[in-house]
Amino acid sequence: MTPLVVTAVLIAAVTHAGWNAIAHGFKDQLLAFTLVSGGGAVCGVVLAVFTPLPAAAAWPYLVGSAFLHVLYMVLLMRSFKLGDFGQMYPIARGTAPLVVTVLAAVFANERPDGWQTAGVAVASAGLVGLALWGFRGTGKRPHWPAITAALATGLAIASYTVVDGMGVRASGNALSYIGWLMILEGLSIPLYALATRRGELAAQLRPFAVRGLIGGVLSVFAYGLVLWAQTRAPLAPIAALRESSIIVGAAIGAVFFKERFGAPRMAAAGLMVVGIGLMLLPG
Repeated sequence: MTPLVVTAVLIAAVTHAGWNAIAHGFKDQLLAFTLVSGGGAVCGVVLAVFTPLPAAAAWPYLVGSAFLHVLYMVLLMRSFKLGDFGQMYPIARGTAPLVVTVLAAVFANERPDGWQTAGVAVASAGLVGLALWGFRGTGKRPHWPAITAALATGLAIASYTVVDGMGVRASGNALSYIGWLMILEGLSIPLYALATRRGELAAQLRPFAVRGLIGGVLSVFAYGLVLWAQTRAPLAPIAALRESSIIVGAAIGAVFFKERFGAPRMAAAGLMVVGIGLMLLPG
């Protein structure tokens, strides 16, 4: 985890929270993710034109990751539809590094040290807090379908993180890998929207096109930085550092969406951040 890698992942974290906030700002989540995915696919085509094909060993990872990314977007749309951004985003993102630590140990032979194990335990406590304690003082009760969707989103994030970490290392070129990944995953939701909305889709997209496509460019930039970092450092610490976007997401939810954060949520988010920090300490 060199200073350059840490800086790149932190920039990715801020950028990722930004495009998620753009997507959450749409009342129609299918339109939001059609534009974000479409913008990502356009960026992918540009990258694919100027880079060599990924190595043959990377293609199974690319196909598997594309499926997992589409699943992730469907679950994210569901969680954003059912719950507050300031709660759904931290739960979804906070779940990921916990699961990545386990998956990386099993599939990438990256064993967590004592600090990482402690970090998993502390961050898990924060995750429970965000899922449950965050409702105290808000007058709301836990909305379990929303929480379930957010947790499932986190599992999908963890799965594609490990798949992409192994795939980008096998590809021989990080830019080529991200380009083809954006092409493979970026067409699925726009094609679904076209099939279901048909002639109405273009008119529905037009008022939001610029904002949505900006979100797509930001998503490619954010994940491209993460994939580059995964070629230079272990998966679990990168996944943990990336989820510092939780703080950015919580701030965006409070400032722009007027979602009450409250002391219980602050304490729970603080536990998650401490857990992430412990994962980054050298063994």
